[in-house]
Amino acid sequence: MKKPLKTLTTTLLLTPLVLACFAFSQMAHAELDVSPPPDGGYPGFTTAEGQNALKNLTSGFGNSAFGWYSLFSVTSVSYNTGLGAGTLALNTGEANTASGVAALILNTAGTRNTANGAGAMVFNSTGNDNSGVGYFSLYNNDTGDSNSAVGSDTLLSNVSGDCNVAVGESALIMNTTGSDNIAVGCGAGSQATTGNNTATSVWLASPTLSESAIRQFKQKLLLPEFPQVAWQRFCSITTAAAPP
Repeated sequence: MKKPLKTLTTTLLLTPLVLACFAFSQMAHAELDVSPPPDGGYPGFTTAEGQNALKNLTSGFGNSAFGWYSLFSVTSVSYNTGLGAGTLALNTGEANTASGVAALILNTAGTRNTANGAGAMVFNSTGNDNSGVGYFSLYNNDTGDSNSAVGSDTLLSNVSGDCNVAVGESALIMNTTGSDNIAVGCGAGSQATTGNNTATSVWLASPTLSESAIRQFKQKLLLPEFPQVAWQRFCSITTAAAPP
């Protein structure tokens, strides 16, 4: 009587395992039958989707490009991510992340930059270690390094200033070459322009320009044709056709 009981016990233990294996095999089979099948995956941990995205890649790895001409100029550099039309289109630097139309579109040799927002860091070329989060954040930055901008239009005019921190819509909006400034709050430090500070300058909360003055400045500085201005600059360099 003991032998049938042992057989029954073994059967009861193995049955769930058999069912689980069957279920996983069915799941794996279903994944293979996804229609349409996933595309855009390439060797070297690379993913590309969109017109001419990562078109010139040679040996670089760990790059991901999604959108019109995203990471178009990348050849041998690695660890870049572009999400949005024109993101990092001229890039030849490593470890940059851009999300939002035209973010970091004109970046060439700059490395370790993060641009998140439409028009973020459009004119950056060789600046390194910058973070721009928000619409038009660090828009005009060219060679400035180690700046942090959080909020729409933060550090919008910065060209070569280093180590600035702007948190809040339009904070440090007029700063061009000044360095080591900290502004926290909407419009904070908005009148600072070119001062290079031996000691850190800090503005908190209240703006130094009126809202109407800030609005007029942005209307004058921000070209209403954006993002066409970015497309034109990019297309003049690459002879690419602008998006319709």
